[in-house]
Amino acid sequence: MRIGELSKRTGVSPRSLRYYEEQGLLTSSRSDAGQRHYSDAEVQRVALIRQLFDAGLSSRVIATVLPCVDMPDDLDVAEETFTAMTRERERINADIARLVEERDALDVLFKANSLHRATLSVARSA
Repeated sequence: MRIGELSKRTGVSPRSLRYYEEQGLLTSSRSDAGQRHYSDAEVQRVALIRQLFDAGLSSRVIATVLPCVDMPDDLDVAEETFTAMTRERERINADIARLVEERDALDVLFKANSLHRATLSVARSA
C-alpha cells in the first residue's frame, strides 16, 4: 500500500509516517518512481509506534524497544527493552515529582494572591 492508504488506515499523517521512517521505526520499499510502499504488517507497527509515543517515549527510545517486537524470542533484546522502559518510567516519575513541586509552589502563590486581593477588596469597600 502507498503512504496515503497507510495514513488512512492508521489515522497517522503522511508527514508522521515519513518521520517514523527517517527515525528507523518503519520501513518501506520503493517503486521505480520512488513512491513508498508498505506491507499490511506496517498497519500494526504504526499502531504500536503510536502506543509507545502515547506512553511518553521518544523516537530514540522507541527505536531501542522495537527490536523486541522484531525478535520476540531473543532474551537479550527483551532484557534491553525492559531496561529501556524502566529508565523511561523512572524519567516520567521524576518529571511527575517535579511537576507536583511546581504545582505546590504555585498553590502558595495563589494563597498569597488571594489574601492580597481580599485585603484590597476590604480597603476598597471601606
